[in-house]
Amino acid sequence: MLSFAGLAATVAAASVYLYVLSTHLPPAAEYLQPASPGEPEPEPHYYKLKFPSDLDELRELAEMLKFYKQEHHGYVLLLFCSAYLYKQSFAIPGSSFLNMLAGAIFGPWEGLVLACLLTTTGSTFCYLLSSAFGKQHVVRIFPDKVALLQSKVEENRSSLFFFLLFLRFFPMTPNWFLNITCPVLNIPMPIFFFSVFIGLIPYNFICVRTGAILSEIHSLDDIFSWATLAQLLAIALVALVPGALIKRYGQTHLKVEGMDATQDTDWKRR
Repeated sequence: MLSFAGLAATVAAASVYLYVLSTHLPPAAEYLQPASPGEPEPEPHYYKLKFPSDLDELRELAEMLKFYKQEHHGYVLLLFCSAYLYKQSFAIPGSSFLNMLAGAIFGPWEGLVLACLLTTTGSTFCYLLSSAFGKQHVVRIFPDKVALLQSKVEENRSSLFFFLLFLRFFPMTPNWFLNITCPVLNIPMPIFFFSVFIGLIPYNFICVRTGAILSEIHSLDDIFSWATLAQLLAIALVALVPGALIKRYGQTHLKVEGMDATQDTDWKRR
């Protein structure tokens, strides 16, 4: 009961902090939504900040934050980092949209560095929260999945780092579930930390690059430009090559038979 109360207090405090940060914007010029061709200019208004749930909301939020970043780069950076860590720390789905938002706001390279650092830091916070408050609840709620994952960890203990990399590359087990389960499985913090950082680089790269491309596309001609096609090719290579190498290694050095049993159809990768 005390562990649940501690977790609830942590979530409540983080939620209040994020709400205050997102509702007390520093002074800036009013943001005007761009008008469609042939339509009158819209009335000035302030945009209400919220987590994007689809590509239209993502594009709209990215345009507003890019505009706001011109005068308040530090505030936008703090807000983005806080929102990202909030989702990662409490295993809330939707970080793929935030990765794309990073690419749209900060560009492909700064966005990639941010996404990798925030993914790793947020996953580590999730690990620590699970270790402090949630071990017994994880075992109680997911007994079969924890037991199967525990057996696979023991079978691959000699190659534990590469086993965790394999699980990050392939969604046999959702990332959020790995984050909350690793303390139960006694995965050392350094191995957990670097497996997240390295294992999610391709995923973060794909999402961040996609967000950067979406922010630059305004017509069909932009899609078929040489620059866009080159970026799409780079995304495809990053998606395929590391996964193929890890899969080949896994087939010869790891024991992952039966891991499909941990994957339900309604689970999300993140």
